[in-house]
Amino acid sequence: MSNINLTIDGKKVEVLQGSMILDAAKQVGVDIPTLCYLNLHDTKMKNQSASCRVCVVEVEGRRNLAPACATPVTEGMVVKTSTMRVLEARKTNVELLITDHPNECLTCNKSGKCELQDVARKVGVNNISITSNSMSTYPIKVTKTIVRDMNKCIMCRRCEVMCNTVQSVGALSGINRGFDAYVGPAFDESLEDTVCTHCGQCIAVCPVGALSEKDDTGKVIRALADPEKTVVFQTAPATRVAIGEEFGLAPGTIATGKMVSAIKQLGADYVFDTDFSADLTIMEEGTELIGRVTKFLNGEKASLPIMTSCCPGWVNFFETQFKGMSDLPSSCRSPQQMFGAVAKNYFAEKLDIPREKMVVVSIMPCIAKKYEADREEFKVNGNPDVDIVLSTRELAQLIKIANIKFNELDESKFDAPIGFGTSAGVIFGVTGGVLEAALRTVYEELEAKPLEKLEFETVRGLDGVKLASLTIGGIAINTAIVHGLSNARQIVEEIQSGNPRDLHVVEIMACPGGCVGGGGQPLHHGNIDIIKARTAAIYNIDDTSADRQSHKNPFIDTLYKEYYEKPNSHKAHEQLHTTYSEREKY
Repeated sequence: MSNINLTIDGKKVEVLQGSMILDAAKQVGVDIPTLCYLNLHDTKMKNQSASCRVCVVEVEGRRNLAPACATPVTEGMVVKTSTMRVLEARKTNVELLITDHPNECLTCNKSGKCELQDVARKVGVNNISITSNSMSTYPIKVTKTIVRDMNKCIMCRRCEVMCNTVQSVGALSGINRGFDAYVGPAFDESLEDTVCTHCGQCIAVCPVGALSEKDDTGKVIRALADPEKTVVFQTAPATRVAIGEEFGLAPGTIATGKMVSAIKQLGADYVFDTDFSADLTIMEEGTELIGRVTKFLNGEKASLPIMTSCCPGWVNFFETQFKGMSDLPSSCRSPQQMFGAVAKNYFAEKLDIPREKMVVVSIMPCIAKKYEADREEFKVNGNPDVDIVLSTRELAQLIKIANIKFNELDESKFDAPIGFGTSAGVIFGVTGGVLEAALRTVYEELEAKPLEKLEFETVRGLDGVKLASLTIGGIAINTAIVHGLSNARQIVEEIQSGNPRDLHVVEIMACPGGCVGGGGQPLHHGNIDIIKARTAAIYNIDDTSADRQSHKNPFIDTLYKEYYEKPNSHKAHEQLHTTYSEREKY
């Protein structure tokens, strides 16, 4: 591919053919404001709808202004990004957006993090000189997971690109035209009645307050205030490397101890680590994997490839999009749900209280966890194993409401006995982590000797699909590691057509990067560098840990001896496993 030479604001630059003016401007350090533009880590993850017209520039020889995000460069092109004509157009375009936008900044969930606010300041909008006789009056739609306020929708269509292109879910599309236009499900159905996986990636890229998670902080406050309740918290691996961002810390800052201290100051009775139940997941899922592969090698019918099941967004996607394959995912519940079952059964018995007196609160990087916790199969006589799920953002909000100075807190440790997890559980937070954690245990089970090198480099990285073949105990195991649901679709459709890669194990995470890029994390707005920083922090925790294999967690060993007997026992299947159902798309 040849290079193109052009001039931007008097600066000569050479870029690849097919680049946009915006790409060229970034290369020479010229800042052009954007709003609808979205660029993740590969070209198919771009939104170049040019609907907001905030990035317009002047191109010599062209009568009209050109959107920099969607105008390809040409040889000899001369671009001016800050003429008076350009500045006036940008300001007018932003004013037009604001005329149909509610003036609710003080109460909006995106206040202070709103890109429309930022752009308005950047282009100099201090008052609105344009008046409108029309203002959107859509009803606010609330599901178990997502709140949609289409009065705030600016038709940037980022959510649509994320849902349809990046995730290939197809739950959202443009509806109506002109001032009545917004993005939503077909026929304006509730998201719960569509193929929506509740992954929350639409929220992660929404520049305004049109999309947000359902706020459950009030439920937690009421539970903590109830003297009759024992309130137990669990915190997921990915939350510890992201929550600091909500308090001004750099992406990837490890804030485990401060997070535990903050939760204890809120009044929690116990604070435990979901890493514990991630280790438990490895024991159950690893045993299941060995059993299926052994059956296959003995010539028996076996459901292969086994697919990991710890990601509820992926499970929702699988149940609505693929038929006749429900035997393939691991029957293991997610670590969140395993923890809930252990807390409401084993730990409640230890405390000698009925399960109804215990409130389990999950702190998760994921919006789909809210949906998962409410599934009927995870309830006993109507009482859920996990009562309330807060996103990382919601926990940060609760800490701020309680006037806790997060950055000044000393570090605290998780409580015993179900608060100890190995770093094999920590790496569940990144793509490839679940499989790597499983391999660290499965290897020693099949080889009957210690694993000299614990890192499985072939399953790491941010490629959408990673393939790795390993020989363990004389058994050749072909694996696929996938993140992002469009990549998941590719692999599952291959398996549906006959499994041409002869895969034995498939790990799938719905969100780009895995849980570190979850829809409930501090907003990344498509910035892949933030996801990379969180990923690096997860591996840093693992590298510096003294305990790195799930089967060497002494508290897991105690749990089996005292309660579950052994992995995949009858009692373990009752409380730690599940089944899947094929659901209609609409």
